[in-house]
Amino acid sequence: MNYLIAVLETKQEADSASYALEKEGIPKEKTTILGEGYQSADEFGLINPNQQAKKGAKKLVYWLIPFGFAAGYAFNVLTGIQIFPGDNSLIDHITGGVLGAASGAFGAFVVGGGVGLTTGSGDALTYRNRLNEGKYIVVVKGTDSLVRQATRVLRQFEPEYIQGYEEPVNA
Repeated sequence: MNYLIAVLETKQEADSASYALEKEGIPKEKTTILGEGYQSADEFGLINPNQQAKKGAKKLVYWLIPFGFAAGYAFNVLTGIQIFPGDNSLIDHITGGVLGAASGAFGAFVVGGGVGLTTGSGDALTYRNRLNEGKYIVVVKGTDSLVRQATRVLRQFEPEYIQGYEEPVNA
């Protein structure tokens, strides 16, 4: 399945574009308008970058915390640093491991969350920002020939942005 996404400035332009698409023979059920008074980004299914960031951080947490604990424990064993005064070095080693695990958790949050927030959502963040600016998005979903026909129609409205996408095939 292919998608065509066009960003238009006003509700009137979006309505006119939808009407022009219908007039050209593109079924109304193949066209969706996003924006105030229409579907929201969440209702349409645009990826929320915050959710992607949380998923990225969660994936990293599962292996960075144990690795951080092991690294912190080993570092304390190798260096012999005394965290607490006294003869019990096992407490020092475990404390080093806990500090390493905390560093691993922080790393998962920063790297997994930060990278997920900036790259995990693809173009969805751009479209969400445009919707937040009060613009409208016209989406046409269909075959390659339908999307090409819709592209010709939507170009007449001089959209701020127009982009075609091909839905990935799940293997």
